[in-house]
Amino acid sequence: MEPFSSVEKHYHRDGIFEKLMKLLREQGKEKITREDIAAVDEFHVRGAEVSMELAAEAGFDDKTKVLDVGSGIGGPARMIASTYGCEVTGIDLTEEFTRTATLLSKETGLQNLTNFVQGDALNMPFENEHFDVVWTQHVQMNIQNKGGFYSEIQRVLKKGGRFIYYDIFSKDQSHIHFPVPWASNASLSFLMTISEFDSILKSEGLGRVQTKDQTIQAIEFFTKLMEKKPSESTPDIGIFLLIGDDTKEKLSMLLRNIKEGKLELQSGIYEKH
Repeated sequence: MEPFSSVEKHYHRDGIFEKLMKLLREQGKEKITREDIAAVDEFHVRGAEVSMELAAEAGFDDKTKVLDVGSGIGGPARMIASTYGCEVTGIDLTEEFTRTATLLSKETGLQNLTNFVQGDALNMPFENEHFDVVWTQHVQMNIQNKGGFYSEIQRVLKKGGRFIYYDIFSKDQSHIHFPVPWASNASLSFLMTISEFDSILKSEGLGRVQTKDQTIQAIEFFTKLMEKKPSESTPDIGIFLLIGDDTKEKLSMLLRNIKEGKLELQSGIYEKH
């Protein structure tokens, strides 16, 4: 991910696991479940809801080997592992995210099905054709070298394997308003259009199976979120633990960009020939 130090610095927050555990203990939680941390561990638009939709379309079973690229603190990986009983590996640039993901999997009893590795998505430490499914949500916006990113995904994916994504794209390459969750300024944001994305994947031997426009659902999600009373929109446990004190500003700006037609969201499945 480029630039390495700047991107990691943007996402780093000290002591995420400890802060989250403190909040949960204050709520009287002793045994932690995935549901207890759902508000924070799905770090993307529409949260756990869209992850479950994508997983249902993916055709997982208990023999599927999954790689989550940009796995954050591990929410989608734990959801897939828990629901389908399959082995999920996550890779993320941010050391604190990887540490927190590992500890949360242990807390929720999913340490045997999930494994998290800190690493660069442009140079992943996995063998060729190792995974049945590669999964990514809201990651490529920070990566300038798109060709290198999707080439690595193609490399580690088995023939006939599926690439599943949910991402934010530029609508027409017009300038967007900052800050947004993935970038405080333009130096960290590398957006592409859906057409450019499709062209890159096809050049890597990945054929489109299905796509779904997620833009309207994103607007509805953020509109409802912003309409909530302050006490409800800033719960004790939420993604502010990952985004920071300016969470509301970043989410509001993301919604503005989508409403102004500068950004669009899409999910889909491609298959390796």
